[in-house]
Amino acid sequence: MLEYRPLGRTGLSVSSLALGTMTFGQQNSEAEGHAQLDIARDRGINLIDTAETYSIPPRPETQGSTERIIGSWLKARGGRDRIVLATKVVGRSDQTWLRAGGAKTRLDAKNINEAIEGSLRRLGTDHVDLYQLHWPDRAVPLFGQRADTRARGHGDGLEVPIEETLGALAELVSAGKVRHIGLSNETAWGVHRFLLAAATSGGPRVASVQNAYNLLNRTYETGLAEFAGREDVGLLAYSPLAQGYLTGKYLDGARPPGARSTLFNRGQRYEKPGTEEAVRAYLKLAAEVSLTPVQLAQAWVTSRPFVTSNIIGATSVAQLEETLATLDVTLTEEIEQKVDAIFQLHGSPAP
Repeated sequence: MLEYRPLGRTGLSVSSLALGTMTFGQQNSEAEGHAQLDIARDRGINLIDTAETYSIPPRPETQGSTERIIGSWLKARGGRDRIVLATKVVGRSDQTWLRAGGAKTRLDAKNINEAIEGSLRRLGTDHVDLYQLHWPDRAVPLFGQRADTRARGHGDGLEVPIEETLGALAELVSAGKVRHIGLSNETAWGVHRFLLAAATSGGPRVASVQNAYNLLNRTYETGLAEFAGREDVGLLAYSPLAQGYLTGKYLDGARPPGARSTLFNRGQRYEKPGTEEAVRAYLKLAAEVSLTPVQLAQAWVTSRPFVTSNIIGATSVAQLEETLATLDVTLTEEIEQKVDAIFQLHGSPAP
């Protein structure tokens, strides 16, 4: 069943499933996005997650389309107070179409202020409940890349200090434009530094971390998971199906019509050596215990003790309904042990 779990120390409770919306504006039309949002809210989901750079893949012509679709839904349906609305500001990047004048993005006050004003305008609201840093301003491993790859891409080698970024966010909280803050694609060191900076300056405290987490990528468990219990900074888990690879639909190089990797060729994170062998092992386990691959993968993520909310995504109502049905799945201790046995053999092949 759907649970409501504390969002850090904010006093807010969020549903154990959240609706991810990055397909709205490319794979999904406005009407399709509204239909998904209607179903999610009717089923009790109160956490809606988006970002200024969505829809995905990032393109100048579709940037902000997801927030606009959510905004038109809120305007048509009302009930803003029933939604915990989360969006994100991009970290350091070369996405020059995001800022006026074509500047590269940074996590400084100028960029953050411009980003929040754009998000609020598109969403049609005067505040967001959770404002997340989409990725750090530092050279860290992101989206399956190595840290040194990111360092080369940064060029100047400079970083916006965490204290400066937190100060800019503090001003947004004081102005009432942001209620709470979160991180995304972050490391244990980064979470620690943000918590330390908040304790020192009295700035806003990080409520959550949104990182990839699934059966093929359990790296969150090392270092980061401890923050959930000790510091009340839980995980908003994204990519629970590993971009669909855990369904088995991409095995042997298959490219089903309309699938994300077919359309956009962006699945390299889940095509590394050893990944397909791990997928096959989990598919075999699902069949053995009379579960679908979606049931096994989604129920496993949702049930982790450090997960605040599992961010689900869909490109059709049927896919959304299938994932919502995983709330009725309970994993036995036997299944847990078999999952761990596969992990012992295959590890996290797609970090």
